[in-house]
Amino acid sequence: MNSLMTRRVMLICGSLRSGSTNEALLRTVASLMPGDVTADLYDGMSRLPHFNPDDDHDPLPPTVLDLRARIAAADAILFSTPEYAGAMPGSLKNLLDWTVGGVETIDKPVAWINISATGAATKTHESLTTVLTYTGAKMVDEACVRIPVHRDAIGANGLIDDAAVEAEIIAAVTALLEAV
Repeated sequence: MNSLMTRRVMLICGSLRSGSTNEALLRTVASLMPGDVTADLYDGMSRLPHFNPDDDHDPLPPTVLDLRARIAAADAILFSTPEYAGAMPGSLKNLLDWTVGGVETIDKPVAWINISATGAATKTHESLTTVLTYTGAKMVDEACVRIPVHRDAIGANGLIDDAAVEAEIIAAVTALLEAV
């Protein structure tokens, strides 16, 4: 843990789409964090270069250094991602490829929240779990949950405005934090 007082949770959205429901979920997570937890919503995925193992050496691109530093500083990571064409979005896989072989995720508690109202994204979360296992991360199964969110549950402020959904979010985040 980073300090005795504050825990840090990195939030990673697998969607690059403006107004993404997955991002709304993570913004809601950030708004519901207890006072001793800092949420770090990662926004650099679209700026990461395509992963090439030949480029994975010093000096690394600044965007990769930032990603790795933020992961290293986090006590836990929470993902929310859609499924594209039956698989993990390519940009998210690219982000994860930049973490394979590093030490930043080793034994780091990680989880995902699936918000698909139709129950989709099962293959994405299976792939996400597989890749995170390769990076040495510690999947917190109790925090990996499916919480259906319809677009109309998102308020004008960009946050989910549904008490039942908020309660489920809090339960998942609590399980993730207990693993820290």
